[in-house]
Amino acid sequence: MAATKDAPNILVIQLDQMTPGALPPYGHPLVKAPHIAGLADEGVVFENAYCNFPLCVPSRMSMLAGRHTSAIGQWDNAIELPASVPTLAHYLRTAGYHTVLCGKMHFIGPDQVHGFNERITTDIYPANFAWTPDWIVGERYRPTGINPRAVVEAGVCARSLQIDYDDEVEHAGIQKIYDLARFNKESPFLLWVSFTHPHSPFVTTRKYWDLYDHDTIDIPKVGPIPVEEQDAMSRMLHYGHAQDLLTITDDHVRNARHAYYGMTSYMDDKVGRILATLEEMDLAENTVVVLTADHGEMLGERGGWFKQYFYEPSTGVPLIVRAPGRYRPGRASE
Repeated sequence: MAATKDAPNILVIQLDQMTPGALPPYGHPLVKAPHIAGLADEGVVFENAYCNFPLCVPSRMSMLAGRHTSAIGQWDNAIELPASVPTLAHYLRTAGYHTVLCGKMHFIGPDQVHGFNERITTDIYPANFAWTPDWIVGERYRPTGINPRAVVEAGVCARSLQIDYDDEVEHAGIQKIYDLARFNKESPFLLWVSFTHPHSPFVTTRKYWDLYDHDTIDIPKVGPIPVEEQDAMSRMLHYGHAQDLLTITDDHVRNARHAYYGMTSYMDDKVGRILATLEEMDLAENTVVVLTADHGEMLGERGGWFKQYFYEPSTGVPLIVRAPGRYRPGRASE
């Protein structure tokens, strides 16, 4: 069956470590993301969307399985989702969809498709178990090497691994839209395009850095909390993220936030080109577009960085759904 009103095509655009507060549809006055803003104007903006677990693998597996992380045993970035666990891709395949994964999903173990008919790019991370935390060693054991150098060294780059990867994901995703329009005549499709920006490290090219006046970059609403006054989880992450080993200055904070905004604008351009391709191939009117993220980013709020915190910047995610002819544009607060 081809796409119908009851079984539309579905395009999911997933960002990585994108805190909703840094996007125009969620009220940020400075960040330039016109394509995401345009998608929000045409769709429904969910104002209070949260991930199930503010860490990459557990969040993504929970999203795909539609179950709490506790129910599927997903606790860290080195746990394999059993191949026997049904995912959204399995479900849609049984409903007649052709399902395609393009980009990052951070599957651990030998099953790198988990129900998708096709996976058209590699992942950016290895699929092994090297990032297993050793809870006996304690909070200072950091198998991923996460540390505040990503903040201290924030700024402009000529090229990065993440740019290499996301440029390839964009190219493959756009080419797949062309191919689906030409050859996928018998069934609706799910195309999941998943990027690695604006995940740290906080570096962007001069083009996107120069979109912003450095002196106008806003600072965190809540400043650093002394370690001895932090809650137990924040104290653990302070040491787990090695923030006791480097001093993060106000200049570092502003540089990191500036770069993150540039990275967001870089992502926005990719969103724009993907949506333009849908229009070009006459697929937009019968495709539900979902823009979301796996988790947020603290961006220096309360002195915290990255994810794993149970605070709004880390647990909140953008969720924007455009469904032409199915839902009226608006905002959902519940």
